[in-house]
Amino acid sequence: MIEAARSHEMQPPLTTRWAGHIWPWGFLAAAIGLLLMIFSTGLAGMLNAWSSEEYSHGYMLPAVAAFLVWQRSALLAQTPFQPSWTGVMLTAFGLFLYVAGELGTLYTVIQYGFLAALGGVLLSWMGWKAFRIILPAYLLLFFCVPLPSFLYNNLSSQLQLTSSEWGVALIRLFSIPVFLEGNVIDLGHYQLQVVEACSGLRYLFPLSALGFIAAILFRGALWKKAVLFFSTLPITVLMNSFRIGVIGILVHYQGIDMAEGFLHDFEGWVVFMACSVLLVLEMWLLARIGPDRSSFSEAFTIDGPEPIPDSARVEHRRVPWSVYAVLPLLVAVALLSFMLPERQDVAPQRPDLVFFPGDIGEWRGQRGRLEQIYIDALKFDDYLMSDYRNQAGDSINLYVAYYASQRKGASVHSPKSCLPGGGWRIEDFSQREIPGPGVDGQPLRVNRSLIQMGDERLLVYYWFQQRGRVMTNEYLVKWYLFWDALTRNRTDGALVRLTIAAPLEEDLKEKDALLSGFANAIEPPLQRFIPE
Repeated sequence: MIEAARSHEMQPPLTTRWAGHIWPWGFLAAAIGLLLMIFSTGLAGMLNAWSSEEYSHGYMLPAVAAFLVWQRSALLAQTPFQPSWTGVMLTAFGLFLYVAGELGTLYTVIQYGFLAALGGVLLSWMGWKAFRIILPAYLLLFFCVPLPSFLYNNLSSQLQLTSSEWGVALIRLFSIPVFLEGNVIDLGHYQLQVVEACSGLRYLFPLSALGFIAAILFRGALWKKAVLFFSTLPITVLMNSFRIGVIGILVHYQGIDMAEGFLHDFEGWVVFMACSVLLVLEMWLLARIGPDRSSFSEAFTIDGPEPIPDSARVEHRRVPWSVYAVLPLLVAVALLSFMLPERQDVAPQRPDLVFFPGDIGEWRGQRGRLEQIYIDALKFDDYLMSDYRNQAGDSINLYVAYYASQRKGASVHSPKSCLPGGGWRIEDFSQREIPGPGVDGQPLRVNRSLIQMGDERLLVYYWFQQRGRVMTNEYLVKWYLFWDALTRNRTDGALVRLTIAAPLEEDLKEKDALLSGFANAIEPPLQRFIPE
């Protein structure tokens, strides 16, 4: 009898298979349907972004996420669902982001709000224990959201510079004379510019998503998964630099046609496939090292859900009370979404910058023009490029880029990110306060940058003049952009930049005095062209 009792104690516990009637799933379907209806404007903007090459992988990610959930469906079926207050609060936070993003008509805020609300609904439905099972699939959806424009621009600029430097290093290995100025590769007879489209972001975004998927499916230690994912950035930079170097070599021997048309695009496709191959080789190497080493087929397999034992005890799920708390929130915000007025930017009346004074005190201006390639890249609505000279022969370049709206990707490009792309090295960077008649009579605070390329040196002052504020901090600019869109329905603003030559042998104090005086002279007329 004792032996029988011991035998009974050694029996594994019966597996429980949780099942539910069809009607409780209707609550989840209704919640997701309400989410899609509420966030429709942001989701439409996201779908529009997927039409670009950088984000074209977005179409496949929801399907891959659904597959990952299906893989774990057997484990979900054996996990009890529990209510979650955290899910209710996360849903409320996502809905708050929707209202804020809708009032400010900022698509990125709405899109992240959708993901937060979706996570909240799922967490309310199943509780943390079950939600943790599908967490990797949920996190994959964040790769669907396009980066905010200012982060995209900064990342693109840095990748252009790095890829140009490494590409030129490859060209020099073949004893080809080449000179690099920022992202302009000078081969003597030909010049190649590493533009935004060649920054590598077209590889980085889909490759990082692919690396995340590979890390999910890879069976190994957590550090191996982390290495697999984070290695996508250096792989992208390395292969993009290789591509730029190869193009430079081909152009040197075969002519400029090697950098244009179908061959250029085909090289890009080949490089992305090479990046994917490197990722697979990395997985093979990671599988064969460490105490948990295994074969590649064991470490990386794509299979279906494990079967549930036939002896599993079936129990029916109940709808958690947290779902009943979430549904009224969704219904209320859905009704609110129909009541919110259609918001468009308030465009203040202002004269075009073509009427900006040509003569300012002792300074006489001569207008210039930007090439169309830069106009297309900067996406401003109005601009001024003018050289002002005084009787002493000093010359100051004034550049103003005005944006009537900065909601949909068009926004001020910071010189701190753009100047290195032209080959300039920032020798000194600080802020300077200029006493005088600034905005509302306050002293004018500007960014002061000393830049150099070879023996040429320039002193640059710049600031962001936006809706009655003068700012030097780029991130503060983004915050007030959101706040003013929300409270004033305005996102207009401008970048103002002053540049003067500062030869190495000359005293900078005199150049600072000239720029400070000129900044004070132009500030009063600027306020007519950049309205409060």
